[in-house]
Amino acid sequence: MPDIFYRRNLPHIHPDGYPLFITFRLANSLPVEILHELRKERELKLKSASNQSQMKIGNIEQKLFDCYDEWLDHCETGPRWLEGENIAGIVSHKIHEMHNNRYKLLSFCILSNHVHMLIEHFSAEQTRRYGKSAKYPVADTLRLLKGSTARDCNLALKRNGQFWHQESYDHFVRDEAELTRIIQYILNNPVKAGLAKEWKDWNFTYINPELGEW
Repeated sequence: MPDIFYRRNLPHIHPDGYPLFITFRLANSLPVEILHELRKERELKLKSASNQSQMKIGNIEQKLFDCYDEWLDHCETGPRWLEGENIAGIVSHKIHEMHNNRYKLLSFCILSNHVHMLIEHFSAEQTRRYGKSAKYPVADTLRLLKGSTARDCNLALKRNGQFWHQESYDHFVRDEAELTRIIQYILNNPVKAGLAKEWKDWNFTYINPELGEW
């Protein structure tokens, strides 16, 4: 199967057979000036590395994502609705519900204003889905996940309006070493954010038992 390529504000490449690391956040969870600064830095660094190897460019992207995620971990402005256990529970339940239906769930972590997921996504043929959305299975899955949780979370919060930021970050995992690093990143995110001493202490961190002890 050819690589699947999406574009909204950022490119999204989803080759079949590779796990996907996905991050999505609450609407307005980062100040506009911080986003502008991060995007400007990204453009400058990638432009200067345009003739570099894909590994070099990947390292730049990784460092920029780490900076972005650190802002999310420690940003004190914007909504933090996922701090509520009932709200995080709604999101957790839906993520688990789609396991073995849309994807194989490897790991996830829900923080106060964003979510990390690691999945093995099923193709349209595997899920027997047809029509326009069949060409974009990952985008369609995120649309369903974010749409249903936004509705249910808004009802629980007794509010209206946008719940999730429209854009999501995703990265396909290239090898076993990167897979291990990303799982460790997800599991330790609450510790890095100062929310727990050990990753197992955080209620909304998950690792698929098939992956063994961590």
